Amino acid sequence: MAAPKQRIPLNAPQGGLNAAFAALQLEGLPAGPSPEADGNQQPAKPVRSGRVILRREKAHRGGKVVVVVDGFEAQHSEAAIDSLAKRLRASCGCGGTVRGRAVELQGEQAGRARAFLEAEGFQVAGER
Repeated sequence: MAAPKQRIPLNAPQGGLNAAFAALQLEGLPAGPSPEADGNQQPAKPVRSGRVILRREKAHRGGKVVVVVDGFEAQHSEAAIDSLAKRLRASCGCGGTVRGRAVELQGEQAGRARAFLEAEGFQVAGER
């Protein structure tokens, strides 16, 4: 018969790092830099929304309709397009994906997508 396994206590008293930070004294330390004093930081340049194209596709999709938002300009990063696609899908209440630099929305969502994109500041061309 095998010997019983030794149990490891789960609520053992903590030592080490916690005790090291307990004795820190903050009095007498210099203040950190204030945000307004840091003059070398440039304000974030706002990204122009630009123009996008709505396209309705049905080919090679098993008869299902997909609305494609395409034509994002170079100043839009992949992360910005992903973020926009997530908000667009939530606004339209549908699924979809990002393929390359195009956003695909499942279903007949051209009107909702147009309204959302125009509210975001885009000029929308294409499907009405």
